[in-house]
Amino acid sequence: MDIPKKRVSLILVTLVTASLVLMGVNWQRIRSMTSAAGPAVASAAEAEAPTRIRAEGRLVPYPGAQVTVGTDVGGRIKSLPVLEKTVVKKGELLAEIDASEQKAAWAEARARMKEAEVDVKLFDVELRRSQSLFANSAVAQDTVDRSEHDLASAAARKDSAAATAWRLGTVVDKTRIVAPIDGVVTARLAEAGETVPPGSQLVTICDLSRTRIEAEVDEYDATRVTLGAEATIKVEGNPGKAWKGKVEEIPDTVTSRRIKPEDPGRPTDLRVLPVKIALLEATPIKLGQRVQVEIKAPAQP
Repeated sequence: MDIPKKRVSLILVTLVTASLVLMGVNWQRIRSMTSAAGPAVASAAEAEAPTRIRAEGRLVPYPGAQVTVGTDVGGRIKSLPVLEKTVVKKGELLAEIDASEQKAAWAEARARMKEAEVDVKLFDVELRRSQSLFANSAVAQDTVDRSEHDLASAAARKDSAAATAWRLGTVVDKTRIVAPIDGVVTARLAEAGETVPPGSQLVTICDLSRTRIEAEVDEYDATRVTLGAEATIKVEGNPGKAWKGKVEEIPDTVTSRRIKPEDPGRPTDLRVLPVKIALLEATPIKLGQRVQVEIKAPAQP
């Protein structure tokens, strides 16, 4: 028995639509394709319009909640008392660079400063004496001038030594690296005993109480995401469990995919909107872990 051509066309369109849904193609693209096939098919597709936007995401820290701490001073790491998962407070010692040479130079600069201070006191007394003798016509003007010169030179040496001492003191202070924020050590990037150059990274600290989800929404769904929209977060390996969230930040530009940049099931030129979602409850999700996100979409007009 021959199948009517109209029914064959309807079956083919239905199969194409189902395949595109499985490949993750956006609803708007399906609607545009089905509408070309006829009013009846388009109306059926619109009736099944998704009420939730699906996306993949990762748990990320808020800006400023994660820092990688390094050293401004090169040298041998004298101590590195923190390990991964160590809880640290702001100002707590993270590492110390051997500062034996810097401390010796600092002590020398301070000694020169004190020596210059002694000279300043001596030449000040001599200047007053010269001025008194000159007033009584006991010495010539050049004696007073020489005393003034000696006092000015001693004062300059004192200022120079003080500046050197201050500079070396800051270098010594930098050999003690402390935590800039409260948090947990998530990565230890060096070991005690290593000799590191200036600028080397030592540890990464993250405030795990300040994390959120960054979801990569397909660019075709970008206009359907709204601030405050409800979101559901799920994790593979935790079947039946979901956590609540809400959209708190929507950027103004789309970017390239980062979670699955080489996904063969999606168009290579597809860009995404990195939507930020606040968690409304505690979760066991680990920093950087991939999650599945469903965002409630506004009702279709």
